[in-house]
Amino acid sequence: MTSFRLPADELEYVVLCALWDLGSASVRDLHERVGVPAGLVYTTTAKVVDRLRDKGLVTRRRERGAFVYTAAVARDAVERARARQLMTRFLGAAPHAAVAALVDAVDDLDPALLDELERAIRDRKGVSDGP
Repeated sequence: MTSFRLPADELEYVVLCALWDLGSASVRDLHERVGVPAGLVYTTTAKVVDRLRDKGLVTRRRERGAFVYTAAVARDAVERARARQLMTRFLGAAPHAAVAALVDAVDDLDPALLDELERAIRDRKGVSDGP
């Protein structure tokens, strides 16, 4: 398993998403896609890419005199880790109350999701739906 640290903020995450979408890109490409629309200077985008590389989220290779960056971690692995981190913060010291609140929120959002949640719990526990 690849060792990595999650993006620390929304900008790091948006740059990483752009890299997933592009496949591989230079800092200039990423700056044009993310930095310019956000009103950032080029050096800010470059620093963000360096931080992502330090975290093990992207790799780089030299191509025709410039560095080209590629995501080193699959999108779903990062998304799962972000969800785990969020749930850990959400559940905190009183997980029973937080789980009850989560069920209520899911029910308010889309009651059919409760069925999916129930199936996911059964799958995790290895319980079958019927005989």
